[in-house]
Amino acid sequence: MKNNFVSVGKILNFHGVQGEAKLGYSKNREEFLSRLKEVYVQINNAYKKLEIARIRFTPKCGIIKFKGIDTLNDILEYKNQLLFVDEVTAREFLEEDEFLIDELVGLDVYDGEKKVGAVVGVSNNGASDLLSVKTLNKKVSLVPFVKAIVLSVDIKNRRIQINNLEGLLE
Repeated sequence: MKNNFVSVGKILNFHGVQGEAKLGYSKNREEFLSRLKEVYVQINNAYKKLEIARIRFTPKCGIIKFKGIDTLNDILEYKNQLLFVDEVTAREFLEEDEFLIDELVGLDVYDGEKKVGAVVGVSNNGASDLLSVKTLNKKVSLVPFVKAIVLSVDIKNRRIQINNLEGLLE
C-alpha cells in the first residue's frame, strides 16, 4: 500500500548550535504537532523518517529537535525542507468538521442548487485559507475559506456549498 504524506510544517532555519531548528506551521496546530513522535522529510524522491526528541513553541515559530541531529551542520542540510506525516497519522488528529486540504481540490462548488465551479487549488494568505475556484466560464477566483462564505463541505458527495456574495466569483 502506498503511503500518502501530508505536509505539516517547514524547517525555516537552524536555532542555536545544538541541532535545533525553527519550524514554520499553520496557526493553532501546536497541540497536533506536540503529539507527533516522528515526521518525514523528502530527499531524492524518498521519505526519510526523523524522530522528534522535543518541540516547543514561541510566538513566531516552533523549535524542534530531532534525535541524532546534534550540531548546526547536521540540521543545516534540512533547511527549507517540508516536514510530512503519513495521511493516517494526520487523520487521527482531525476534528469532526476538519479535513485535509488535498481533499478539497476537485470538489464541485455550488451556490444553492446551481453549480458555479470547481476547486482547483488551496492557498493561505496568512489570515485564512483560500479556495481557488475555477468558474464555469474558466476564470479562477479566490474564495476565503470562512464560515460566512463556505457553508458546508461534503467530501463524500464531492460538493462544497458556498454563499456566493456579489462579486465573489467573476
